[in-house]
Amino acid sequence: RKVVLIEPVEAMNINAANALLKSLEEPSGDTVLLLVSHQSSRLLPTIRSRCVQQACPLPSEDMSLQWLAQALPECSAEERGELLTLAAGSPLAAVKLQAQGVREQRALVVDGVKKLLKQELSATQLAESAWKDIPLLLLFDWFCDWSSLILRYQLTQDEQGLGLADMRKVVQYLAQKSAQDKVLNIQDWILAQRQKVLGKANLNRVLLLEALLVQWVGLLGRR
Repeated sequence: RKVVLIEPVEAMNINAANALLKSLEEPSGDTVLLLVSHQSSRLLPTIRSRCVQQACPLPSEDMSLQWLAQALPECSAEERGELLTLAAGSPLAAVKLQAQGVREQRALVVDGVKKLLKQELSATQLAESAWKDIPLLLLFDWFCDWSSLILRYQLTQDEQGLGLADMRKVVQYLAQKSAQDKVLNIQDWILAQRQKVLGKANLNRVLLLEALLVQWVGLLGRR
């Protein structure tokens, strides 16, 4: 048999997805097409309808941490826990993030956010130089997560739900100083821009990050 593996299949643009339909309907010879998706809701309905869907749920947190202890023995238990959280519970993704230096990248971003709020760095400085090597998708994932944590704290006042330790005080501070409608607006904006990044739109990275950071600073003040 011939095996074709496409991962992640949701990364295809509309033209590529449409071109794949014919092969899905009538694979040539003894061909098996394996489409791996992490966000199946982003697939065309016509793609989904032509496939046999097989769910592959994430392992439990305990199982993941046990596996990571073997896969990343050089990391402490605390570091492996942080990596698993940053990987949204996926141990394989956690290993990839560790390989790309995600903890160092996150430390750089967190430090930049704190300096931005203290007016020690400008949005332009962060966008043009400090964060130039950090993937856009990673940045938007983190800001999306932080905006969700701010909303959660505003609604529940639950200090146990403030996320990772590196941003807890900042999240709590912004939750106390921000109007809820501003947080909702910036979250909608972040999700829309993240979708463009996922769709590989031709974006001006510096201008996009500047817009993000200007709005982030604008959360301060209830008026």
